[in-house]
Amino acid sequence: MVNNFWFEAININCFKNDFRVIKDLNLKLGYSENVILIGPNGSGKSSLIELINRNIYPVITKESKLKIFDKELINLWELRKKISFVNNDIKNRINPNLQVIDLILSGLYGKYCYIKNQSERDSYEVEKIMKSMNISNLSMKYFSYLSDGEKQICLIARALINKPNILILDEPVANLDYKSKFFVVDKINELSKLNTKILCVTHDISTITKIYDRVIMLKDGKIIADGNQNKVLNSENLNKLFGIRVKVTKNNELWNISRLSK
Repeated sequence: MVNNFWFEAININCFKNDFRVIKDLNLKLGYSENVILIGPNGSGKSSLIELINRNIYPVITKESKLKIFDKELINLWELRKKISFVNNDIKNRINPNLQVIDLILSGLYGKYCYIKNQSERDSYEVEKIMKSMNISNLSMKYFSYLSDGEKQICLIARALINKPNILILDEPVANLDYKSKFFVVDKINELSKLNTKILCVTHDISTITKIYDRVIMLKDGKIIADGNQNKVLNSENLNKLFGIRVKVTKNNELWNISRLSK
């Protein structure tokens, strides 16, 4: 029997420094869906990513179960082939004088530096991913010369070059100005043409576009809402999630949130 889920958690609890950061998690994520995980700072979003990439481990009990790609014990190297992660810390690891073409190619080797003895196959893969993401014009630019939005997209291209099953984006538009933010959101939307599925972690509902099949709200380490956009994204749920009185509206397939007066 074929398993349709790449992530399955049943009654999972996780602790950091004796503090429970994930509480009684019951969650299944499918191979066929793009998912947005939304919640305020401290809600447990980052802890869930750490659980997926095996930086933290659950408390094992008879009632709990955790499977990733249908395995309770998965080799980290196998996991890295199937899932690629992009977060804002990666930018600090990159030599500012590295050209974009070399940055993306380095993803084939799990590094962030110039790779000597590049093969024709390597170059072909880089050109292919840049063309599919419409960023071939950036190929010879130095990383330090890119806008923040361009940097983010180049890191996403690097993450995709190994053709992972799942791409996890951790706050992909954090600290971006409006122009860069819209640039990144538009590029992420274009990724829906690829075979890779997206798990996007954010606190910003304006990044939730029509490519996402499912929205999960996380607060204090617990899921408080889960379903399609039109079911989950409403004022009542957002009020509960962020602890403030807000109004949620949708215009031209884009979501907006506005604060109500006290």
